[in-house]
Amino acid sequence: MICHVLHPGQWATVQDGGRTRHQREGIPVAGPMDELALRVANLLVGNDERAAALECTLVGPTLRFDDQTLIALGGADLGVTADGKALPLWRPICLPAGTTLSAASAVRGCRGYVAIAGGVDVPMVLGSRATYVRASLGGVDGRALRRGDHLPVGAPSELSRRIGAAVATQRGRERIAIGHWGASASLIPFYTSSVVIRLVDGAHVQLLNAESRDRLWSGEFRIGAQSDRMGYRLEGVPLELTEQRELLSEAVTFGTVQLPPGGNPIVLMADRQTTGGYPRIAEVAAVDLPLLAQLKAGDRVRFRSISLEDAQRLYLAREDNIRQVRAAIALRHH
Repeated sequence: MICHVLHPGQWATVQDGGRTRHQREGIPVAGPMDELALRVANLLVGNDERAAALECTLVGPTLRFDDQTLIALGGADLGVTADGKALPLWRPICLPAGTTLSAASAVRGCRGYVAIAGGVDVPMVLGSRATYVRASLGGVDGRALRRGDHLPVGAPSELSRRIGAAVATQRGRERIAIGHWGASASLIPFYTSSVVIRLVDGAHVQLLNAESRDRLWSGEFRIGAQSDRMGYRLEGVPLELTEQRELLSEAVTFGTVQLPPGGNPIVLMADRQTTGGYPRIAEVAAVDLPLLAQLKAGDRVRFRSISLEDAQRLYLAREDNIRQVRAAIALRHH
C-alpha cells in the first residue's frame, strides 16, 4: 500500500524507535521527540511499539490512502479530519480506500503522530528508519516530507488485521469507522504551554553557585526561538558557575541539561549529539520527556527536583501501564 503526500505540512518526518546501537560511532539516536505518543499510537493499530510512523510538527500534512487503512493519531491535537470528518486522538480508526487525511495547526501540544498499520516501510539505515536530517539519514532520503512523496506501508500484522476488522464492524452508515475503545486517559499527558518538569541532579550541578541553584528550581524559563529537535534553548536570567572549568567531553542523553558559557541552559532532545563538553547540571526525568517534547518556541517551563530513585520508580510505573495496554489490546483481539 502507498500513502501519498499531497501536502507536507510544516515539518513532518518518518520516525521509529531510533538508531540506538551506533552512539559509540558518533551517530545520534534521532527517533521520536514524544516517544510515549509514538509507542501508544503504534499499539492501537497492532504494530510493534517502535514501528516507523509520521511525526508532524505544528502544522500537519495532507495524506491520501489508496487502500483501506487502519491508523491511530497520538500526541498533539492537529485538528485532523478525514474527508471532512473530525478524527479523535488515541483511538484506532479504519479509513476506506481513497480517503484523504488533512491536518490543521496544533491546538494543544506541538508534535502529532500518525501510526499506520504495517508501519511506514522506508529503507532501514543502520538498523532504523528514523530520519536524521543533519546527516541525511533514514526516512525519505534523509529529509522532511515533500509534496508528491509516496510512502510505502508495510504488511499489517495479524493483530492489526483483527483490530481493523473489529473497528470496521462499528462503521454503521459512516464511511469512516472509529473504535469504541482507546488508550487510557491515565497514560496520556495533558499538554499545555506552561509545564513543570522534574530534574535529577546532573554530574556537575555543584558547579552552579548558590544563587543559580535557587534560580534553577524557582525561576521560569522560556523555550527559545532557535530550539529544535536537537535541543531546546532556555531563556531566562542566566545561570552562573562558581568557577570555569575545562571538562572532557562525556556521553549525553535525551534530557541532559547543559550549561554553555552564556548561562542559558540547553536541554538536549531527540537529535542530540552523542557527547558534550558543557557542564551537565541536570537530567530530565524520563516520564516528563513527553511533556517537554510538546513545547514550542515561546512556551514556558519550570523545574523541580526529583531523586533518581523516584524518577526510576515513576518510569517503571509508566512502563507497567504500557504493558497493561499492550496485553489488553492483544486479549481484546485474540
